[in-house]
Amino acid sequence: MSNTSNTSKTQSSRTSQKSDETDDVREPADNRPSPMQVLRHARTQLAELTGMAPESVSSFEQSEDGWTLEVEVLEIARVPDTMSLLASYRVELDPDGELTGYRRVRRYERGRADPHRSGGR
Repeated sequence: MSNTSNTSKTQSSRTSQKSDETDDVREPADNRPSPMQVLRHARTQLAELTGMAPESVSSFEQSEDGWTLEVEVLEIARVPDTMSLLASYRVELDPDGELTGYRRVRRYERGRADPHRSGGR
């Protein structure tokens, strides 16, 4: 009987230890949001401020001051869809993922590629 009791206690102890290790992996020490949480929250905040739905995030960078994203937004829907106007917005966020500023950096038709830039690839 004592073996059964000890086995149960050992299994319980191992389960408790594993859940403690899992908790450490999930929560960063400084409680900062994960990159995916930052992306989702930035898209939501930009949509609320501009009234336009973000379509994609074309660049994403973390710095000492926070985060910088470039978000593609549908500004004017047209028929055919390839004639719709999109815009790239540079979005600045603080280290916690809260939007601190944004600005439109480019506007283009959906069907148009970027012009070839000089200076190589």
